[in-house]
Amino acid sequence: MHYSPGAPILRSYDLVNWEFIGHAVPSLSWSSAYDLAGTSRAYVKGIWASTMRYRKSNGKWYWIGCIEFSKTYVYTASSATGPWSLTATLNTCLYDCGLLVDDDDTMYVAYGNSQITVAQLSSDAKSIVKTQVVYTSPGNIGTLEGSRMYKKDGVYYILTTHPANQEHVLKASSPFGSYSIKVLANSVSPPVTGGGNPHQGGLVDTPDGKWYYAAFVDAYPGGRIPVLAPVTWGSDGFPILTTSNGAWGKTYPMPAASHLLGSMIGTDSFNGTALGAAWEWNHNPDTSKFAVSNGLTLSTATVTTDLYQARNTLTHRIHGPISTATIIIDTTDMTAGDRAGLSLFRDQSAWIGVANNAGTLSVTMVTGLNMRSDWTTSSTGTTQASTPIPKGKIYLRGTVNINPGSGRTGSFSYSLDGASFTSLGSSLTLNSDWRYFMGYRWGIFNYATSALGGSIKVISFTEA
Repeated sequence: MHYSPGAPILRSYDLVNWEFIGHAVPSLSWSSAYDLAGTSRAYVKGIWASTMRYRKSNGKWYWIGCIEFSKTYVYTASSATGPWSLTATLNTCLYDCGLLVDDDDTMYVAYGNSQITVAQLSSDAKSIVKTQVVYTSPGNIGTLEGSRMYKKDGVYYILTTHPANQEHVLKASSPFGSYSIKVLANSVSPPVTGGGNPHQGGLVDTPDGKWYYAAFVDAYPGGRIPVLAPVTWGSDGFPILTTSNGAWGKTYPMPAASHLLGSMIGTDSFNGTALGAAWEWNHNPDTSKFAVSNGLTLSTATVTTDLYQARNTLTHRIHGPISTATIIIDTTDMTAGDRAGLSLFRDQSAWIGVANNAGTLSVTMVTGLNMRSDWTTSSTGTTQASTPIPKGKIYLRGTVNINPGSGRTGSFSYSLDGASFTSLGSSLTLNSDWRYFMGYRWGIFNYATSALGGSIKVISFTEA
């Protein structure tokens, strides 16, 4: 979406344990709206469903995505970890696309909404050679999108979803059809209590010949979470989902020997000189206003009273279902009018932080930061509680329940010694609506309400 860098890439050796390794889109460079410049913004725009594949013939990875129903961008890299660079801009929208590199090295992209189309790319992927509509969804099926394209045993497949409860499979003997269709998953009960039906996913095969369907479950207020189930292949050539009494299994045998990776929770002390791959900014940052050098220096980048318009808010996915995040910051270099702290960040937000009012510091809890349905700000929030503090080190903490369902809450506390925490303000009732798509994130921010020039030192971020 609007988080930068975009298109996060994760790696796994067993399809269960994962780690962040980079981003395919280094910067959202499509318009100034992605910079939060002036009053412009790009909430819920940017990167939607996209595709990434490895091309053996030239040893390159390809990422392809349509932006705002307009142009399609092709990024490439010699390693999945990057560096990635823009290779081509296509003046058409390959919406919700899925790339296939065929046995003869031809590149095909399946895309579209209800009218599913296949495009053949040029050998350098810089232009489109041919497009053809291969399937038009009938009324009894309805909307189809989220295409993923595969080839197995000489047969072409396109997985496509009917949001938000079905997955269909198109099958043909050539990339341009004609295609027949069959349901892979239809309102399958999820393995996560309160979650939506698994859908909009893709197939993956292991080196020893096993096949799996990876889908996502709408699990708001936390967002969308991945689920994995085995598939087998029927005599008609279509994949068959392996269920448990008709439901998605709560557990399945491991696809491969367990390969543990570093935990996605724990402490990040911002060691070195670059942010870890798990971090993304809210819109493109002003790169002159932050520095990583065994700690994160976060300078004010915007004069505003609206957190949603403040540049350089650093976000981190919440790993639920219950999460406690603690940041340690040094407020010594804050200037009058500055606001810095930790937010539960979405279209309905709250934060705990430090407010510098005319040189007097206070730890403050603010709630009621809300957006309208067009993602403009309807309220910049109100202060629920505030207490004076000295300049220096402070611990700010949020605790949140992102189990799927309504009425989930998040609360805040602070400490001056890291041992004894004091609750501050009221709980935030989380928004569990799907329209913002992304779930709640932790957001670390520092913005000015009077003038630029102040900064904070973020010593560490800990999630438990």
